[in-house]
Amino acid sequence: MKLRVLLAVLLIGTLLSACASSPPEEPPEQSQPVAGAIPITVFAQQDVGQNLPTNAFSKYLEQTYGVDFRWQTIPYDGAREKRQISLASGSYADTYILTAYIDQFSKAEVLRYGKQGIFLPLNELIDRYAPHIKAAFAENAALRELNTAPDGNIYGLVSYADCFHCSYPNKMWLNAKWLDKLGLAMPKTTAEFKRVLEAFKTRDPNGNGEADEIPLSGSTEEFGVHIVPFLMNGFIYDDDRDYLTLQGGRVDSAANKPAWKEGLAYIKSLFDEGLIDPGAFTQNAEAYKKLGDNAGEEILGAGAAMHPDIFVAGAATGSRSRDYAPVPPLAGPHASYATHDEGGIAPGAKFVITNKATPEAQIALIKMIDYIYTPDGQMHADSGEEGVGWRRPEPGEQALGKGVLPKYAGVDAKPGQQPNNSGWIGTGHFYMPKSYRDSWVQGTDMYAADGYERRLQAATQLYAGKEPKELFPAWDVWVSDADAQQASVLETNLKNYIDQSTLQFITGAKSLLVDWDSYVQGLDEMGLQAYLSIMQQGYDVYVQQHDR
Repeated sequence: MKLRVLLAVLLIGTLLSACASSPPEEPPEQSQPVAGAIPITVFAQQDVGQNLPTNAFSKYLEQTYGVDFRWQTIPYDGAREKRQISLASGSYADTYILTAYIDQFSKAEVLRYGKQGIFLPLNELIDRYAPHIKAAFAENAALRELNTAPDGNIYGLVSYADCFHCSYPNKMWLNAKWLDKLGLAMPKTTAEFKRVLEAFKTRDPNGNGEADEIPLSGSTEEFGVHIVPFLMNGFIYDDDRDYLTLQGGRVDSAANKPAWKEGLAYIKSLFDEGLIDPGAFTQNAEAYKKLGDNAGEEILGAGAAMHPDIFVAGAATGSRSRDYAPVPPLAGPHASYATHDEGGIAPGAKFVITNKATPEAQIALIKMIDYIYTPDGQMHADSGEEGVGWRRPEPGEQALGKGVLPKYAGVDAKPGQQPNNSGWIGTGHFYMPKSYRDSWVQGTDMYAADGYERRLQAATQLYAGKEPKELFPAWDVWVSDADAQQASVLETNLKNYIDQSTLQFITGAKSLLVDWDSYVQGLDEMGLQAYLSIMQQGYDVYVQQHDR
């Protein structure tokens, strides 16, 4: 009886929304708590300084939709492995709400778990209870395509961010203040970059008389912080995902080519000379940022990142961020590529509902995500409460987009201020089309805190168009139902093997002279050719669909 009453209440609310001439953007009215809140277990990654169980947006959703979240949170470190283990255990959560740039379900995993019945199709839930998601799909055919499996089902939702600077994530930022002090020019080639790092290591650019400079560092997490792709792109294209390339319409792997070996030799030469921080291959984001925010003198010469505030305090709380300038793609022996993602869209799914969820939980969850699909809902999910994480524009403030009416402005953190734990940040990134991002207030000084997005737009212009002419569209290619499970297993095993071997070759645990052939043989023994064949079939279907 309680279930029928609850379903009726939720359905009435949906019908009222659907009857409007267009979906309203206002958050739903706070209603009286439903007797016996709906329990929902949620698996999510949790950043340092974040507390999802006590988070203001979490509490807002609980109160508004009459639910009781039971959180299963994990740190960013090892997020992929922990997610995979959680499903393998069989006692998985009702829903996974993930931070796409840290880890999420791949397209192969989405199809695999969808066909197994672990991930529920969302089609009917969206049609009945999610007018804003439905409207977004109607307005943006590409968005619907990204979320729809080959069998026509929507097993999960991507993180959709029409973000120019995100679409070229693997940038390199160099300490321009040190360049000026040492009389060096911005490097344009892999050889020049090495000479700059050597100068950073040996010529005391911070002027403290100590050899404490770290020429180059990065992190093991996401957001363009891996050091290998930027460096490898001077030799062969590195997508920083599955290492797939496309030439003449044929899908291939970069990781078994002579040019990949040359790139590894170059990176190893940097490592052998102490120009690469060993922590770049082991440290998390917090440890990485401690290098940029070193309490004494500046010690970091170059950092890999989508944007510099990942490894150094931003303009609102520090002054070092402005010291770092973007390095254009380096010309190497064979290439001068930039890693490109389609507008910052991560293929796969950041949100799924599993077969553990009750009917009441399923409806409540899709209605919550539907709210986040409104501009105000997306801002609320990302930045939290108005007046805490964001504010309305003031007279005279300009939007990022030319001629666009400003709708949202950030609230700068004060030096020493603790995280406000108001919004979900990356966990809440669901639907950020260009119209939404262009409506953010941005100052005209790109080195000020409120002009940061303009700075990133300008930096990204150095990378735009530097991807290969033929690019494997990983965000848009689905494998067949029959191949989904095999593709998922092969994808995971091959990536792990390539990543581990790359580290071993760079650090000397494996020899490029002695062990390269056995490494290539190992790829074949692990099923590389079978994987490429599956991806080729998926790509061929993609081409046929887009040639219609």
